[in-house]
Amino acid sequence: MVSMYRVGKLNQNGFTLIELLVVMAIIATLLSIVAPRYFNSIEKAKEAVLRQDLKIMRDSIDQFYADFGKYPLDLEELVDKRYLRNIPIDPMTESDTTWIEMPSPNDDEDGVYDVHSGFTGRALDGTFYEEW
Repeated sequence: MVSMYRVGKLNQNGFTLIELLVVMAIIATLLSIVAPRYFNSIEKAKEAVLRQDLKIMRDSIDQFYADFGKYPLDLEELVDKRYLRNIPIDPMTESDTTWIEMPSPNDDEDGVYDVHSGFTGRALDGTFYEEW
């Protein structure tokens, strides 16, 4: 048998420009919905880690004070006395050296009374990180 060629028919394999543009528009629409939620969830996770780190360090400071009757001189003393395994990394600054050590409100006592993040930004709820 001899194969017959169809006259006037072009071999159309592939997609037209319109089809590609429709698919690109659908992808762009989906990305515009998903991307803000993704980045917002990353910020929420960092804030949750920051709150947990602050709670752990503050509890360690309180336990140190209960055991010794004085506040630790710095956060490193909490690590040396094994109240903390290590100084946590601030999730906002990605460093363990940016914690702000607050002195005791009582002038008679030395040492670290409280700790705050060194990041100078606003949280998702509108408060400042350094005030937490």
